[in-house]
Amino acid sequence: MSEATINQRAQQILKMLVERYIQDGCPVGSRTLAEESTLGLSPATIRHILAELEEAGYLASPHTSAGRIPTAQGYRVFVNSLLTTKPIVIETLQDLQVQLDPDLALPNLLQSASLLLSGLTQMIGVVALPKRNQIKLRQVEFLPLSNNRILVILVLNNREVQNRIIHTDRTYTPAELQQAANYLNAHYVGKDLLIARKELLAEIQQDRDNMARLLQAAIEVADKAFIPEQAENKDYVMAGQNNLLNYTKRGELENVYALFQAFTQKQEILNLLNHSLDAEGIQIFIGRESGHVAFDECSIVTTSYAVDGQLIGSLGVIGPTRMPYNKVISAVDITAKLLSAALNQD
Repeated sequence: MSEATINQRAQQILKMLVERYIQDGCPVGSRTLAEESTLGLSPATIRHILAELEEAGYLASPHTSAGRIPTAQGYRVFVNSLLTTKPIVIETLQDLQVQLDPDLALPNLLQSASLLLSGLTQMIGVVALPKRNQIKLRQVEFLPLSNNRILVILVLNNREVQNRIIHTDRTYTPAELQQAANYLNAHYVGKDLLIARKELLAEIQQDRDNMARLLQAAIEVADKAFIPEQAENKDYVMAGQNNLLNYTKRGELENVYALFQAFTQKQEILNLLNHSLDAEGIQIFIGRESGHVAFDECSIVTTSYAVDGQLIGSLGVIGPTRMPYNKVISAVDITAKLLSAALNQD
């Protein structure tokens, strides 16, 4: 019995079993399904269908005569073909918009998004910071301070404002700094910070002897100011780690411990989130589909968020395979849309 050949009756039984197991967390028996089904099937008939689904790999029996539970393959069929999601009601949507205030600084806005995901799902919400190669310069200003220090004001991606203090080898006058800012704004607005820095350094290397004093000033301040910062040296923000404990039974603590270890190895999480930048829409990784042992008993639902129509980052929810997929998918989808809307407001 392949996914393509599961008949409608077996699909409905599988759907009922998965939904019941997600709700209760206990193996589901044929008698329970017979009582709840509108198909008018006897427990014996349902047992036969369950046996076929188990033989095909969609269900498993944790104990003899104790009912069945979905496998990762069963969840995959459920998610691909049987799941129905419900849109979030307008009243709830308005409440959620308030939590993602466009006036928040970018790190605070992303943290609010992770908290929102965690609150909506009671699971772990993760938001990856925008990729470095997507941080584009919109405007730069330089203000002189004492002791060869300069205050750099950077406007990035239309809305984020960063203030940095850099140290230079000599003192620059306000006029020199204004000329430097004018030059950078005229030639490098709209470019990625690292690319702008690289191009600027290449210019001085090619024409070092004839470079004017103006461009030398621009080189020094831009060389130090255009190194992108990540909030607290992190690549993502996370909320709700302890929510996993609500889904953990005795004997499963080792799996949870392995997952928490994975959170300290951020590259695994980033790799999963970055998958959502390679494809449109919601991406769902069930169990071993993630490719990381620590997530074998988990599901990850991810999508991307955008600025000016370009995908710049990703977010998602991490939870047990026994997650309410319809609720999680809706939460991930609406959070991504609200975050994109907040980021696109001037």
